[in-house]
Amino acid sequence: MTDIAALDAADPLAGFRDRFEIPDGLVYLDGNSLGCLPKATKARLADVVEREWGQDLIRSWNTNDWINAPRRIGAKIARLIGAHDDEVIVGDTTSINVFKCLSASLQLDSSRVVLLSETGNFPTDVYMMEGLAAIAPDRISPRLVEPERIHEALDDDVAVLLLTQTNYRSGRIRDMKAITEAAHARGIPVIWDLSHSCGALPVDLNGCNADFAVGCGYKYLNGGPGAPAFTFVARRHQDSVFPALSGWLGHKVPFEFTDDYQPAPGIDRFQCGTPGILGCAALEVGVDLLLEADMSDIRRKSSALGDLFIALVHEHCADHGFKLASPGNADERGSQVSFHHPEGYAIMQALIARGVIGDFRAPDILRFGFAPLYNSYADVEQAVATLTEIMETGSWDTEEFKQKAAVT
Repeated sequence: MTDIAALDAADPLAGFRDRFEIPDGLVYLDGNSLGCLPKATKARLADVVEREWGQDLIRSWNTNDWINAPRRIGAKIARLIGAHDDEVIVGDTTSINVFKCLSASLQLDSSRVVLLSETGNFPTDVYMMEGLAAIAPDRISPRLVEPERIHEALDDDVAVLLLTQTNYRSGRIRDMKAITEAAHARGIPVIWDLSHSCGALPVDLNGCNADFAVGCGYKYLNGGPGAPAFTFVARRHQDSVFPALSGWLGHKVPFEFTDDYQPAPGIDRFQCGTPGILGCAALEVGVDLLLEADMSDIRRKSSALGDLFIALVHEHCADHGFKLASPGNADERGSQVSFHHPEGYAIMQALIARGVIGDFRAPDILRFGFAPLYNSYADVEQAVATLTEIMETGSWDTEEFKQKAAVT
C-alpha cells in the first residue's frame, strides 16, 4: 500500500504549494489548461496598476522598462526550453505566433508549398495552416496525415512540419530530436508547439536543433487567463525572413515612424503590436516562480503523480468502463493523464461539483493535469477516491451533469 503522507513529506517541491492561491477543499487537476494564481501576482499587478500606470503613466515605458518586457520575459522562458536568451520573445497569442512561424518557414525555401501536420493536432495549429493557405491557395497547400505516417510524408514538397510536442488529448510526448533530424534530412524546418510541455518537462530546443517553437503562458507557466504567448526562432533563421505580420514594434526603429517597414534585427522582428503590460507582469511572476524550482524535480514528480493516478484508477475503478488514453510509461507521457469513457463529460461535471477539477475533451476524454509546484500526492488520492464514489453511487448519471456548457 502506498504511503501518501510519506511521499508528500519527502517531496522537494512541497514548499511551493503555499505560494499559490488554492481554495480550501479543492483538488485542482487542470493546471494543463489554466494554472493556479501565484500569490505574488496580486501584489505585482496592484503595483503595475496603482503605481506604474496610475502614477508614472506613459513614462513607465522607460522608467519601469515596459518596452523591454517581451524580451526580458522571453529570455527567462528561454531558460526553460533550452534556448538562447535572444531567441525567445513574448507577445500575442499562440495562434498568432503559429501564423508567424508558418509564414516565416515558407520564406526559407520558396519552391516548397505544403504545410504538414498530423490529424488530432491541437485545432488552432491546423486552423492557422488553413487560414494561411486561403490567402494564397495556388501557392500554399495544407496537408494532414495520421500521426504514424509523419515520416513517410516528409517529401520535397513540404515547406514546414508543424507538430505539438505533448499531445493535448493523450499527453503522449513526441521525440523532438528524432523528428527534427528526420525533417532536416529532407530540408524541412519544424515548428514545435510547446504549450503542454513548457514548465512541465525538460525541453532542449537547441539540443534538438529546432527551427521554430511557440507556447502559451497560462498553463504550466501560471501567467493567468489569456496570458501572452511566446515565440522561439533559432538564431540562424531570424534575419532570413520578412515578417508577414509586420507590426510597428517589429520595426528596426519603431519610434522614427517611417512609412516603410524595415524589420528589426534578430528576434525583435517577431514582435507585432504593443505588448499587454498587465499580462506580461502576471506572466513574469509565474515564470520567475517556476525558475526557482529544479526542472528535474518537476519532471520526476510529474511522472510519479501520473503513475500514482493511473495505478489508483486501475485499482478502484477497474469495473467502471475507463480506458487509459495516455501512455502507461511515464517517459512517453507529459504532465497529464487521460482516460476514455463514453460518459466522460457527465462524470467530469460530477467530479467538479464535488470539488475535483479536471476537464473534458471531445469526444470522450477525461483529462487530469498535474502541476508539480502545487499538486500533492494527497490530491491524487482524494481525486481517485471521489471518482470511485461517483462511479459506485452512479451520482454522475443525471441530466444536470449531461448538459454541456460553452466551455468544457
